[in-house]
Amino acid sequence: MTHTPLWKNLLIWGIVLLGIAFSVPNLFYDRVEKHNDAVAAIATAGGTATPEQEAARSLWPDWLPSYVVPLGLDLRGGAHLLAEVKVADVYAARIDAMWPDVRDALRDVRDQVGNVRRQPSVDGVLRVAISNPDGMAVALEKVRALATPVVSLTGIGSNDIDVSAEGSDIVVQLSEAERQATDQRTIQQSLEIIRRRVDEVGTREPTIQRQGEDRILIQVPGIGSAAELKSLIGTTAKLTFHPVVSVTQDAGANPGPRNQLLPSMDEKGVYYIVEQTPVVTGEELTNAQPAFDQNGRPAVEFQFNTGGARKFGDYTANNIGKPFAIVLDDEVISAPVIQSHIPGGRGIITGSFTVEQSTELAVLLRAGALPAEMTFLEERTIGPELGQDSIDAGQKAALVGAALVALYMIASYGIFGTFAVVALAFNIAMIFAVLSIIGATLTLPGIAGIVLTMGVAVDANVLIYERVREELREGKSPGAAIEIGFGKALSAIVDSNLTSIITAVIMFIVGSGPVRGFAVTTGIGIMTSMFTAVYVTRAIINLYLGWRHPKTITV
Repeated sequence: MTHTPLWKNLLIWGIVLLGIAFSVPNLFYDRVEKHNDAVAAIATAGGTATPEQEAARSLWPDWLPSYVVPLGLDLRGGAHLLAEVKVADVYAARIDAMWPDVRDALRDVRDQVGNVRRQPSVDGVLRVAISNPDGMAVALEKVRALATPVVSLTGIGSNDIDVSAEGSDIVVQLSEAERQATDQRTIQQSLEIIRRRVDEVGTREPTIQRQGEDRILIQVPGIGSAAELKSLIGTTAKLTFHPVVSVTQDAGANPGPRNQLLPSMDEKGVYYIVEQTPVVTGEELTNAQPAFDQNGRPAVEFQFNTGGARKFGDYTANNIGKPFAIVLDDEVISAPVIQSHIPGGRGIITGSFTVEQSTELAVLLRAGALPAEMTFLEERTIGPELGQDSIDAGQKAALVGAALVALYMIASYGIFGTFAVVALAFNIAMIFAVLSIIGATLTLPGIAGIVLTMGVAVDANVLIYERVREELREGKSPGAAIEIGFGKALSAIVDSNLTSIITAVIMFIVGSGPVRGFAVTTGIGIMTSMFTAVYVTRAIINLYLGWRHPKTITV
C-alpha cells in the first residue's frame, strides 16, 4: 500500500464531497431556481412573504447549497431586443437647461441689451431675443463666456456650444464636437443603466452591447417575454421636482409660457400646472429604497447628492407653505405643501403604491433615468423548447461519450480503469460545482467543452497507468510501482494540461460569445481533471490496496 498522510486523504475526500454537494442542486434545477427567486423577493420585501413565496421557498432546504449553473439564451430561452437611442432628445434637453444660465448672464448687462425674451425652441436650438440690437456684441460675449471645452478625443480645442446672431436673436446650439461627445456619452450611459436595471432584478449574464452608431443589442436569458424585458428597461423612470403654479380640472387648460400641464397619477381628472424647469432631477439621486410612510403604506425613500441636496434644501427653505410637485414620467405622484426647511437632501415619495410597485420604482430610480427615449426596432422571445432540444442533444452526446470512454478504460486497464471512470464522474460533478459557485453561464458550446473534457480527463490516467505497467515489468512491488508511476508521470501531466489551460485563457480573453463559453468549461474541466486524475484516483487506489492487500496487481 502506498503511503499518503491522513490529512491529505481527508482534504481530497472533503473537496470531492463539497463538489458533489454544490453540483446536486443542478439535478433539481427548476425547484432550486424557484426557491432562489422566492428568497430574493422576500429579502427585497423586508422579510415579509406571501403564501406563494413561502411555498416556493420550501421547495429546497435553506441549509443546502442552492447555487445552480445559469443557462445561456441558447439553452434556456429568453428575450432579444434591438433598441435605437434617440440622441436628438439629449441635444434638446441640454439646450433647454442652458436657458437659466443665459438669462442670468444677460441680466448683468440689461442696460446695454434691453429686455431679454426666450423664443420658441426648434430642433435643439435656443433662441433669445434682445430688445436693443446695438448691444448684440456685448450679449454674444456674455453668452460665449458660458462655453466650456469639450472633453473628448475628437473635440480637443473646441467649445461645447456655438453662439451666433440672427437679426435681434441670439442663437445657441451644441457644437459638432459636443454632439459627437454627447452621442458617445448617451450610448454609454444607456448601456450602463440598462445593465444596472437588468442586474438589479437578479438576472445573470445578459448580453448588452452597442451596435452601430445609436443602437443597443439586449439579450437576457430567463426573461419570460420581450414585453417583460421592455417593461423593465423601457421605462425612463424620470423623476423631477417642480414648483406648482396652480391646480385645475380642465384637461385643455393653457399652462402659459415655460409651464407644463401634467395629470395627477392618483387623482383622476386633476391636473397640475407646474414650471417647466425642475428644481432638482432624479439624476442627482444617490439612493432610493422601498419603505413605508407614517401610515404604513408602501413608499420610496430617496437621497440626493451634495449638489441636489443643496438645491432641494434652499428651495424648501425659501418656499415654506407652497406646494411642490413630485413628477415621475410626466405624471404628478404627489404635490405636498412644504411645511419646513428640509436639509440633507433626504425625502420620501408616497402614493397609491403596492409593495411590488414601490420596489420596482426604487430599482428604476436607483439605476438612474435613461438619458434618451429608446425605440425598439426588433424584439423576439426565444422559447425554452429550442434550448431543451439543445440540452437533450448535449446530454445524449455526453452520455455516449462517457460510455465509450468508460468502455475503453475498463477494457484497457481492468479494475484500475474502473477507478479512472469513478474519478471521471467526480470530475464532472466538480465542473458543475465550480460553474454553479462562480455563476458562469452554460451555453451550447460550453456543453461541447464538457464533453471534450471527459476525453481529455482520462489522458492523465493513461500516462500514469502506462508508467505503472513499466515499473511492474521491472519487478517492482505493487505499492512501489504505483508510487513511482504517479510521481514520475506528474510532470508530463502538468506540462500537457498547463498548455491547454493557457490556450483556454487566450480563447476567453480574445474570444467572445460562444468561444468564451467553450473556453470557460474547458479551462475549468482541465483544472478539475488534473485534481481527480492525480489525487482522487490515487486515493481510490489506496483504499483498494488497503482493503485487498494484493500481492500482485494487473494494470
